[in-house]
Amino acid sequence: MVEIVDLTLRDAHQSLIATRLRTEDMIPILDKINEAGFYAIEMWGGATFDVMIRYLREDPWERLGIIRERVRKTKLMMLLRGQNLVGYRHYPDDVVEKFVEHAYKNGIDIFRVFDALNDVRNMRTSIKKAKSLGAIVQGTITYTVSPVHTLDYYLKLAEELLALEVDFITIKDMAGILDPYTCYELVKAIKENFKAPVDVHSHTTGGLAVANYIKAVEAGADIIDTAISPLAFGTSHPSIQVMYYALPPDKKPRVDMKVVKEISEYLHRILFTKYKDLLDIRVFMPDPSVLEHQIPGGMISNFLAQLKQVGAEDKLPLVLEEVKRVREDLGWPPLVTPASQIVGVQAVLNVLYGRYGVIAKETYNYVKGYYGRSPTPIKEEVLKIALKNEEPINTRPADLLDPAYEQCREEVVKLGYYTKEEDVLTYCLFPDVAVEFFKIRSEKLKPKTPARDLWDEVLGY
Repeated sequence: MVEIVDLTLRDAHQSLIATRLRTEDMIPILDKINEAGFYAIEMWGGATFDVMIRYLREDPWERLGIIRERVRKTKLMMLLRGQNLVGYRHYPDDVVEKFVEHAYKNGIDIFRVFDALNDVRNMRTSIKKAKSLGAIVQGTITYTVSPVHTLDYYLKLAEELLALEVDFITIKDMAGILDPYTCYELVKAIKENFKAPVDVHSHTTGGLAVANYIKAVEAGADIIDTAISPLAFGTSHPSIQVMYYALPPDKKPRVDMKVVKEISEYLHRILFTKYKDLLDIRVFMPDPSVLEHQIPGGMISNFLAQLKQVGAEDKLPLVLEEVKRVREDLGWPPLVTPASQIVGVQAVLNVLYGRYGVIAKETYNYVKGYYGRSPTPIKEEVLKIALKNEEPINTRPADLLDPAYEQCREEVVKLGYYTKEEDVLTYCLFPDVAVEFFKIRSEKLKPKTPARDLWDEVLGY
C-alpha cells in the first residue's frame, strides 16, 4: 500500500490559481480532509506566506492555527526553502531557527526542506532545528536534467541528506520534467542503497506524472503526492481520483474515495464561481515541449514581458536558446526559484546586449557564491567577467549574515504592530509588505464605537 500526501491546500492552488485560495474557503472541507485517510496534507509554505500577506491580506499564522484546530488525525506539512524559508533570499540562522520553532509550535508536523541548488549547506540549519524539536523532516532532491545531474549525483545528494538524519528522501519534480523510467531507477537506487522511505512529488506540466507515480510505486516508493480534482493536472499534480484507480489492488492507498468525492464537488462549486476569473485554460493543458527545453511556462511569459518593453518580442527564440547556454555557463542550476529568474534575466540581457555585455546584479551575486554552491563549477570566463578581480566565496552564504531576529523584534514593537511573536517573523521575512499588512490588520482590529458613546454625542455630553 502506498501513502498519499494531499497537495490541494498548497501546491495545487499555487499551480492553478496563483495561490489565491482563501482560508474561509478551506474551512468547509477541513473536517472531510481530516477524515479522508491521507498520510499528510501539504498546506503551508512555498508561496502561500507571501501571497497571503501581500494580496489576500490574511495572516499565514492564523491559517495554520485554523487548519491545525480542525485537522488532527492527519499530519500537516509545509514546504521550506532551506535558508530561504518561505522567502526569496537567505536569512540568518537565528531567524531560520525561530521560524522553524514557531511553525512547529503552531502545528507543522512535517518539514519538507529543499534548496534550489541542492546545496545541503543551505538546508542544514532548518533540518537540524526541526529534528531537535521532534518534527518529521523530508530531505528533498530538487530534480532537474543536465549532463551533471546523473544517478550518481542524486545518490550522493541523498547520502548527504541522510547524514543529517532526515526521515524521508523526497524527489521533487517541480518543473514536471521527470520521466517514468528515470523515476523508477532513481527510487529503486535510493531504496536499495539506503533503505530510506521515499516520497515522489511530480507535476503534470509535461504530461508524464501519472506514469511517473506508477513506476515510482513499482520501484518501492512509500508516498506519492496528489491533489483533489478539479485542482489537479495541468501545471498541478495527478489527482487522487485517477491514481487510486491506476494502482494495483495491493498498492492502493487507504483513502476514503466517498469523502474525496464530497471534497471534489465542493471544489468544483467554488472554483467555477468564486475563482472563475483566475482560471486559465492554458495552465490545465500539458505542455510536452517542456520536456525538451525545460523552461517553465512562467519563465516564458516573463521573457515576453521583458522583450516587449524594448520592442524585441521577435527575439524570444534566441532567448530560449540562450537559456541553455547560460545555464551551462553557470554550472547547470535547476530552473527553479531563484535560479530560474537569474538564468532567465541574464539570457535576455545576453541577447539584447551581447553575451555578458551587461551582468545582472543577481547574476553577480550567484557567481560570487551568495546563493550557494553551483552543481558544477561556473565557467572560468564568466567568473572573470562577472567578478573582475574579486574571488568567489567558498563558505556557506548564511555564515556571512549577522543575527537579525532581535532587531526585527525591536522594530515591530517600536512601530506598534506587535500582537504576537509570530509577527516578528513575518516582518523578518518581508519587512515592507509586512508593514502594509499590519496597517490593514490594525484598522480591522480597531473596536467599533459603542452605541452608548454615539448617544452621548447625539445628546451633547
